[in-house]
Amino acid sequence: MKFFASCAKGLEYLLVDELSALGCAHATAAVAGANVDGSLADAQRAVLWSRIASRVLWPLTEYDCPDEQALYAGAHALPWHEHLAPGMTLAVDAHVSGDAITHARYAAQRIKDAVVDAMRAHDGTRPDVDLDAPDLRLNLVVRKGRAVLSVDLGGGPLHRRGWRRAQGEAPLKENLAAAVLLRGGWPQRHADGGALLDPMCGSGTLLIEGALMAADVAPGLQRLRGAAGDADAGPDDDAPLPTRWPGFDRVAWRSHWQDACERERRGRAVLRPAFFGSDLDPQAIRAATANAEAAGVAGAVMFEVAAIDRLADAFSGLRQPGSSAVRGVGSGRESSGASSALRGGGGAGGAAGLVVCNPPYDARLAADPALYRALGDALRRAVPSWRASLLCGDDELAFATGLRARKRYKVFNGALECALIVCDPVAHETAATDAPHALSEGAQMVANRLRKNLRGLKAWRRREGVDCFRAYDADLPEYAAAIDVYAEADDPDRRWLHVQEYAAPDEIPEQVTRRRFNDLLAAAREVFELPRERIALKTRSRGKGGSKYGRFDARGEFLVVREGGARLRVNLFDYLDTGLFLDHRPLRARIAAEARGARFLNLFCYTGAATVQAAVGGAEQTTSVDLSATYLQWLADNLRENGVGGSAHRLVQADALQWLEAERGRYDLIFCDPPTFSNSARAKDFDIQREHVRLLRAAVARLAPDGVLYFSNNFRRFRMDTAAVSAFAECEDVGAATIPPDFVRNPRIHRAWRLRAPTAAVAHSTGSSGDPPT
Repeated sequence: MKFFASCAKGLEYLLVDELSALGCAHATAAVAGANVDGSLADAQRAVLWSRIASRVLWPLTEYDCPDEQALYAGAHALPWHEHLAPGMTLAVDAHVSGDAITHARYAAQRIKDAVVDAMRAHDGTRPDVDLDAPDLRLNLVVRKGRAVLSVDLGGGPLHRRGWRRAQGEAPLKENLAAAVLLRGGWPQRHADGGALLDPMCGSGTLLIEGALMAADVAPGLQRLRGAAGDADAGPDDDAPLPTRWPGFDRVAWRSHWQDACERERRGRAVLRPAFFGSDLDPQAIRAATANAEAAGVAGAVMFEVAAIDRLADAFSGLRQPGSSAVRGVGSGRESSGASSALRGGGGAGGAAGLVVCNPPYDARLAADPALYRALGDALRRAVPSWRASLLCGDDELAFATGLRARKRYKVFNGALECALIVCDPVAHETAATDAPHALSEGAQMVANRLRKNLRGLKAWRRREGVDCFRAYDADLPEYAAAIDVYAEADDPDRRWLHVQEYAAPDEIPEQVTRRRFNDLLAAAREVFELPRERIALKTRSRGKGGSKYGRFDARGEFLVVREGGARLRVNLFDYLDTGLFLDHRPLRARIAAEARGARFLNLFCYTGAATVQAAVGGAEQTTSVDLSATYLQWLADNLRENGVGGSAHRLVQADALQWLEAERGRYDLIFCDPPTFSNSARAKDFDIQREHVRLLRAAVARLAPDGVLYFSNNFRRFRMDTAAVSAFAECEDVGAATIPPDFVRNPRIHRAWRLRAPTAAVAHSTGSSGDPPT
């Protein structure tokens, strides 16, 4: 079976790794979760053991859902008497997107109505609704006209571990805290004898989650036990159930439960007092102490009230032999193991520990870059050799720490996009030849503009899910280059830069252009914090004969990136262009949206990104034409990357115009993006300005009734012969609507038109060689 485990956005790949480690046969990342191949026992194990998942959803049915009547009918058709026993209670959670069904609460109500009506029709009984603690919790997702109705096997949000007794103003969810710890490598650090420190611990979430992780306590144990006093309970023959759904495998669950209880007993017995937290707010420390006691880890976690600028002094005192113990405010106890724990577990002379921190960053807590700078300075003084995993509000606040991030991840805390950075070590030591230099005035200008651009694009990128984009396009005229960002599909926080220098006018001395380009490169490296090997450098200039294409390196390195629902291969180093024209992103999105059930034709297909989008969008068949065998092989690899292949997807090596004039097939959707010119002998000196009427006439002649042709080119002096084209096609200029926000500085990067054949009669009277449309 396939089931779905949901999580916060940005944690998908951690969740996939976790589920695989828990024994699931196969897991693949999806948006805000993972699709999993596994048994019901696997799903139940995830309910008990997953630290990252928010919910584990076991599907009951999936069906077409074009409207609310279909929504009701699909749910009503299920044999609900097999899923709900008499007297059981019910709740429905719903998540909807699209135009047909827009209100989640209404959708949940209709599912509830369907269940109740089906039960009443079967035996005259009906379940009651209990929104807080139902016997059966259902989960509905409606997306792209499909509904999936599932059992929530955990009975509710899995991040609620059951120990929280008090919280601060903006508490961190426990599964996001687990992600901070896992990204920092805490399990291995603990195994190596390291300690855990949170210098802004708030109500203690990170430290308590770290202690329970170190003690091998299954996250679901205490949540299901309910009472805080049961934290140290042993194996329970009557293991509490997360759901009373009759399909739940109670035998497998009891086995999972007893194994988890045994592992907990062993783990708690050997848990070291190696967890240290401080906070400026005494009330937060009292809350943290109460939570640690409820979680059963109070003996291992030590707290104190301290400002961040006192961290070095407080920590130094703990590391000294014979130092006083740390008192937990409000706890009435002292731990005599504090100094020894740090000396042997992450203190001076011991294994390096881990710093974790969730400094304030949302509007309620008034994020202050100065606070982040103080945090970075304090960590460099107190624990220079440790690793740090810091959940920062955004890239700007992460940069304000002054720490060098070896890894950077984009994660979401609720609706807030955050930057999770991992620094190892905190105080990075570099050789003299590799030491960073202060940016020149010009480089600082470029860096400031890059940061401004990133802030301006942030909301759009988050809304549209854009991972590959243009970050800079000669915004400062003297620094004439384009900087494009490419993020890997399987690790979106691993970025690469493609930097194209525009050729300078002949009157600019070469040493000036070199200095400016070096300044731009220095700025880009600082802002994006990337090593030189992940930056591809190009100079875009016209070669002999007018050609601007050519081969550069021969590295043969391909990255797989994501665009919408498609995975695409790019090559940043070997060619002037990467294999993906980022400015055509909106056009490809149109094609994906209009391709379902269509016969799609891609002329001058290049590496076939538009073909892939059509195929992923549900095209019935695709045909792609290009003269280059290299590009067609690239397209074949792109299709294979998306699991697409077979005779429905035809690749044709030919001169596109000649092939088009000889073709007799009909197509519902055509994309034509020709080069400006070609002096290839096989292309017979093609010139788009001279040939565009002939090209468009031949393409329109191949349209099926109601078919659409998208025509685009990037020749800046191009002039459409509207009089000639209007004789055989309706033509709409859609260029402005196809320029994405990251290319608004260069609105003539391409031109685009939408064409349709007005009538069969007109097409027949003006058609070129070949049969008229039928």
